[in-house]
Amino acid sequence: MNPHAPLILIIEDEERLAALVADYLKAAGYQVQALHDGASAVDWIRDQHPDLILLDLMLPGRDGLSICREVRADNPVPIIMTTARVEEIDRLLGLELGADDYVCKPYSPRELVARVKAVLRRTQAPAPPADSGPLTLLADRLRVRAGDSEIELTAVEFALLETLHAAPGRIFSRDRLMDRIYPDHRIVSDRTIDSHVKKLRRKLTGLLPACELIHSVYGVGYRYEEPSGEAGKREDFFAGDQV
Repeated sequence: MNPHAPLILIIEDEERLAALVADYLKAAGYQVQALHDGASAVDWIRDQHPDLILLDLMLPGRDGLSICREVRADNPVPIIMTTARVEEIDRLLGLELGADDYVCKPYSPRELVARVKAVLRRTQAPAPPADSGPLTLLADRLRVRAGDSEIELTAVEFALLETLHAAPGRIFSRDRLMDRIYPDHRIVSDRTIDSHVKKLRRKLTGLLPACELIHSVYGVGYRYEEPSGEAGKREDFFAGDQV
């Protein structure tokens, strides 16, 4: 096993399922560790610094949502939540707390490995800072800078902002945004995008209190506007896209 391969932490109380997923991940070239209850999960994450977490929602000792909430308070590590609870409110709540993806049981281990690869590509691919207007996007750190201040985003929030920021003034429908931040084309509701936008706006307001950067277009979607009046300068960035 390559000692430099990404370390995946599986937090899953079904030990046979955890072992099966671990085998698939190891075959794909990842290092893998597994925990079977939630009690020690946060301490383990802080000590070992995994590159991605597969987090079950229902765990003995401590549930996955509370683990996600505490980890997200100070750690941008990508989190994929897994659960047998398929209600929409569970999906929205998990994503609102900062999960980067959500997989419902029963799932294919191959699909889960594909999701892991997709999330790691989004969160670990190095890229130069995108410097335009008041914001500088730091893709390799999932952070956004304005002046001397920075904020941290989840991988999904960063992908959303990156898409809007790259084409100031262009209106993106919710469907187009879902295609951008979920390249596997899963089916999610409009409310999922709205939830991400609400949280992203709140963070950007903390960074630039006097600026409204993401605007709603009633019945259509969202657009990014730079307060400096530079909107549209890179209007052709996604020349092949349609709203």
